[in-house]
Amino acid sequence: MLREKLKNYNVILASGSPRRQQFFKDLDIDFTIQLKEVEEIYPKELKGNEITDYLANLKAAAFDDLSEKDLLITSDTIVWLNNKALGKPKDKVDAFNMLKAMSGKKHEVITSISIKSKYFQKIVNDTTIVTFNNLSNEEINYYIDNYKPYDKAGAYGIQEWIGFIAINNLEGSYFNVVGLPVHKLYQELINL
Repeated sequence: MLREKLKNYNVILASGSPRRQQFFKDLDIDFTIQLKEVEEIYPKELKGNEITDYLANLKAAAFDDLSEKDLLITSDTIVWLNNKALGKPKDKVDAFNMLKAMSGKKHEVITSISIKSKYFQKIVNDTTIVTFNNLSNEEINYYIDNYKPYDKAGAYGIQEWIGFIAINNLEGSYFNVVGLPVHKLYQELINL
């Protein structure tokens, strides 16, 4: 359906995430990947989805040369825990500390999507509440050593081993936690 709907657009996904790229393939969207280097720094007073909205917009702003047929899609995901954003871990210690902090608690996974053309821009976001079981240090180290989650917000992928053993409850979209609220993206694109 989306392939036909978007046939007059040159859809650009500005994401190096293999998970987001796979979602686009699974939604049957013809797209190209274009990446521009953006320093992902946001004002410290922003909270929750204000951060992801800001960063999705920042990534979109790097593309200031869109043609009439271009449709640019950018996205950003954070884990929100104890009133603090957890992005991608810097190293093993950072990944361990993030997972330990989430152990036995609820956190939010927030993703924003920017849809931008030469003539308009719309930003939508989605939040999923995830509850983790208590994790032992051994389980956390096993996951980090075997899955190297350094490219994932909050240092985990729900679709990996840690998701199988750690997640006790999920309120909202599973796909949002993977990295893209595909149901919201679909609705926005089908209504263009």
